[in-house]
Amino acid sequence: MATGCWGLLLNVFLIFNSFAGYGQKSQDWILDKMPVDLERDFALSALPPRLRDQATVYLLDPKKGYYIARQGTNGYSAIVNRTEWEHAEFVQDTYAAISYDSEGTKTYIPVFLAVAEMRASGKYSPEQVRDTIIKRIMDGVYKAPSRTGVSYMLSPLLRTHPGPDQKDVVNMVMPHYMFYAPRVDNTDINGVWDAHSPFALTNENILDKEHCIFNYIIVPAGDAERAKIIDANKDLLIRLAEYKSCLKVDADHNH
Repeated sequence: MATGCWGLLLNVFLIFNSFAGYGQKSQDWILDKMPVDLERDFALSALPPRLRDQATVYLLDPKKGYYIARQGTNGYSAIVNRTEWEHAEFVQDTYAAISYDSEGTKTYIPVFLAVAEMRASGKYSPEQVRDTIIKRIMDGVYKAPSRTGVSYMLSPLLRTHPGPDQKDVVNMVMPHYMFYAPRVDNTDINGVWDAHSPFALTNENILDKEHCIFNYIIVPAGDAERAKIIDANKDLLIRLAEYKSCLKVDADHNH
């Protein structure tokens, strides 16, 4: 009888723990908290200087998700993306400063907020986060931008996956402009991935073309503008390198 009770208790314990740790095999979802002033300045560096003072700034609370640290008035938003849901993995060292106009704030920012909240909860695996976002796209919860708009990514440093099928996270000094282009891919525009040509960034590896509603046409900044951005952000690059060694970059030679 005692043995049977112990067996029952053991089964209850195992079932409870399987639900408590549902979707997670480790604590890889936990992100570090960037210093507030550094995260703010990095996020705002995505925007042209003329748009920064009146932009909304989102900062990350790793235990809860993003919150509005400053409410803006010009319709633009800036954020440092730390989770790339498309890749279905939780890594610690992706840092992508990105900004949106009013239309992008309405259509793109909710995805960043949802992904961060799911990750912070510890209840979702990377695959579950990706599949949740895909389902919401398929179900029409997330909709394509209603008009053409622009996302500025003019920061002096981008640490991310260089493409949808790339596994490595790398540093890039590639300030660029992104224009909303739902369902447009490189076959439509003859896009080429290089330092100077427009190209399309798509989710075609995980979504059919009809549902690739968050595609962009990317236009890299010219060499002269890139050099100007690097020079204007020398202090920010130093602060980023001091914060994390992985964010140290030779901006003059990285493209």
